Amino acid sequence: MPDSLMYQEDHFVVLETAQPEQFLTAAEMLEKLRSILSQHQDNLPRDLQSLPTIQEQAKHLLDTACELDVGSGDYLQWYAVRLEK
Repeated sequence: MPDSLMYQEDHFVVLETAQPEQFLTAAEMLEKLRSILSQHQDNLPRDLQSLPTIQEQAKHLLDTACELDVGSGDYLQWYAVRLEK
């Protein structure tokens, strides 16, 4: 039986154009996605266009994807990681 720890997404590593990698908590990652989505409402992926709020869009993106096209050759990718103490 798989350990439930394998499915926890409490921390993420974030890769962005011309930025060092960052480690964010789930709440911080959600806030980052909300901020980016608020700037790109005119060019959203099709699956996000039907969601009425930026909060719902960010949550859906966090739950179902690991990258977002932010245009002009820039990228934003995130991956769930498990941090050991």
